[in-house]
Amino acid sequence: MQNLARFVRKRVTMIELNGETYLDGGEACRLLGIKVSTLYTYVSRGILKSYKQGIKRQRLYKREELEALLQLRPSNAPASLTDASTTRDISEDRTDIPHAEDWVPNV
Repeated sequence: MQNLARFVRKRVTMIELNGETYLDGGEACRLLGIKVSTLYTYVSRGILKSYKQGIKRQRLYKREELEALLQLRPSNAPASLTDASTTRDISEDRTDIPHAEDWVPNV
């Protein structure tokens, strides 16, 4: 939530359409604390959705979806190196990994 607080303090102009708040790519990156290339990777892998703004090439991102992504694992909480999944044989079947549809809203 530190990223969200830092983001809100910058007084970013957000776009509101049909009751939904949208952020542009730069604003979304600042909120998530990631690079633009990572944001595009999230979209290409189906973790986030992007929305076209009119006839422009600019893409928008729903604030609600970005905040939901922040709830998965805050950027200040490093992944555990002693996680059980790191000690498993890589050749094992990985049926324990959930599909994105199971943990990312509106996918």
